[in-house]
Amino acid sequence: MKPFTNHTGIIAPLDISNIDTDAIIPKQFLQKVSKTGFKKYLFYNWKFINGDIKKINHTFILNHPNYKKSSILITRHNFGCGSSREHAVWALLDYGFKAIIAPSFADIFYSNSFNNHLLLITLSENYINNIFYIIYNKPGIQATINLQNNQFILCNKIYSFKINNFHRLCLLKGLDNIDLTMKYEKYILQYEKNIPNFLKYN
Repeated sequence: MKPFTNHTGIIAPLDISNIDTDAIIPKQFLQKVSKTGFKKYLFYNWKFINGDIKKINHTFILNHPNYKKSSILITRHNFGCGSSREHAVWALLDYGFKAIIAPSFADIFYSNSFNNHLLLITLSENYINNIFYIIYNKPGIQATINLQNNQFILCNKIYSFKINNFHRLCLLKGLDNIDLTMKYEKYILQYEKNIPNFLKYN
């Protein structure tokens, strides 16, 4: 995993609450277990009219020229609700999103995002409303995320956010679950060496 310290990119507004994982990526596109190749399926039923890839829905925000290269997404409450599917996170990452900003996220989606190094930033609804207002008046505007200082910056205004410190350190250092296991390998081996025989599996 690449370390996440600072990122600057176009921020896209998706002004919808309770976006579930089936809206993020429909179930018919979940056959693959690799983490790539899902970009074209992200928000599929919203990007295309009646699911027809030849009929682009030009009213959908990510089809607008100002937002086609977005790397930050701002949305509303309970993003990522519904069934647990890691493919939803893979699709967001494959599209190019580095971070999602919302007032709240579904718990399982939050865990899946952390495990795949997709940064989720929680801000108050007042802050969210303010950011939407700025974006609507300046389409295609860029924002900056400074994870070292827990800051989201837009139009020179700083929005401080809180994040689990363990998650933050893993993102800053680019550590995934395998990296963490290997980091403590000697302690794991020492524990296994000292564990009583009656607790060991045969």
